[in-house]
Amino acid sequence: QVQLVESGGGLVQAGGSLRLSCAVSGSIFSSYAMGWYRQAPGKQRELVAGITFGGSTNYADSVKGRFTISRDNGEKTVVLQMNSLNPEDTAVYYCKATRGLVVYWGQGTQVTVSS
Repeated sequence: QVQLVESGGGLVQAGGSLRLSCAVSGSIFSSYAMGWYRQAPGKQRELVAGITFGGSTNYADSVKGRFTISRDNGEKTVVLQMNSLNPEDTAVYYCKATRGLVVYWGQGTQVTVSS
């Protein structure tokens, strides 16, 4: 059974930084594409950043230049480094693992940015 556990969320002032981590257990991590999504109250869940098993990355326009996604296949973790945070980044952030039609989600971690 695959499990994804996010950590690193919290409260930060505008302009600050947070580092989210997603630990994956029970799978061949290196074969999964990984992504971070977020969902703000009253809004749909949206892609923030993704990274393929080969290390190629993509970002939402709203976070380009501020957020960086990375993965460590040996440690089976994916990290989202978030800099220059603003109140619009406030949301629950979810980790997602995908391999073909198989998708797993973490439970989410709250990020709150105060102005």
